[in-house]
Amino acid sequence: MAALYDGVMRPMEDACGHAWRGELLSDLRGAVLEVGAGTGRNLDHYPRELDRLVLLEPDPHMARRLRKRLGQSPFAGRAEVLEADLDHAALAPASFDVVVATLVLCSVPDVPAALASMRRLLKPGGELRFLEHVASDDPSRLAWQRRLEPLWKRVAGGCHLCRHTEASIEAGGFRLERVERASARRALPIVRATVRGVARRVD
Repeated sequence: MAALYDGVMRPMEDACGHAWRGELLSDLRGAVLEVGAGTGRNLDHYPRELDRLVLLEPDPHMARRLRKRLGQSPFAGRAEVLEADLDHAALAPASFDVVVATLVLCSVPDVPAALASMRRLLKPGGELRFLEHVASDDPSRLAWQRRLEPLWKRVAGGCHLCRHTEASIEAGGFRLERVERASARRALPIVRATVRGVARRVD
């Protein structure tokens, strides 16, 4: 999965993903935690002025590629890579201004638990910046997502096709402040429906 990830993602990234990431991340400030940092595609978009950047990636193969990309970025020697999941990362509660989740909530085993951990790590009033592929609003495409999801999960690292992530974020103690839905151009049809935006921890 790690070896193929960047190549598989490249058409979508070139068409829209790169721009979406920049729009989502370019104005961040303070201490930032990225959950499921993967191969480090977001590193090009973080402002250099960040006070702290922690990159959480539990998959050792992804983490190896992440460290390589980090070493070639402006954050070399500054950002922390933690090879752990949310439940086992040695991070203090309420220590981050922003949590970033891009194309990761589709594959966590328990979305409410993951969102509860993100909320716990955020300072009061902190932000969740998210970009996720979700269940399609088109009934025909949703039907195909449901048919293919069992096989897709096995070949795509536990990725789910039919999650309603926006609703899960709102139910997880966040207030949605900005939400944009769009079709990811040049992505496979079953993962084209996306949602991205900003949610704030509710206290």
